[in-house]
Amino acid sequence: MLEIKALTRLHIGPVNLSLADGEVIAISGPSGSGKSVLLRAIADLDPNEGSLRTQSGARAGMPAPDWRRKVAYLPAESGWWADIVSEHFTAPAKADLTSLDLPDEAMGWEVARLSSGERQRLAFLRLLEHAPDVLLLDEPTAPLDADNTALFEARIKRCISAGVSVIIVTHDPAQAARIADRHYVLADGQLAEAAHV
Repeated sequence: MLEIKALTRLHIGPVNLSLADGEVIAISGPSGSGKSVLLRAIADLDPNEGSLRTQSGARAGMPAPDWRRKVAYLPAESGWWADIVSEHFTAPAKADLTSLDLPDEAMGWEVARLSSGERQRLAFLRLLEHAPDVLLLDEPTAPLDADNTALFEARIKRCISAGVSVIIVTHDPAQAARIADRHYVLADGQLAEAAHV
């Protein structure tokens, strides 16, 4: 569950949006319209105004790192700060590598040798460690081929089945149709529901 009231950031908003447990919305829009800015604001990574809440509580009532664990943001290009993959995980042995077609030895790989697709899949598993209430996914399958996109979407659907709410930014109408319950378009700072998913 995610409740957003009067969220504003730079030229975007106010945004009012409500997602039920396990609901998925897709957001599309022109390049530069602020889709990533909106996700970063929801994740409280940039200064913004508004009231946000999940089933874990109101954003205003918890420290920012706690909010970001519950409202987890996967950027189009994930950040890595240590040399070995496992150093980015709290419990490397528990990561479900096979769900995204990654071998067990992936935890021992050097980050520098990862392809963009491997980085994206591992960064997603890293987010899931904290059992988020909400996933904010910014073009998550852009670096993936069709087979890995299918696996990634299947993993998203497992999260949805567990009650996680999802906002996915995608330029792919077919992807929006496959996984989203509702489709929104961000243009001129305003978020409007599209007629069809």
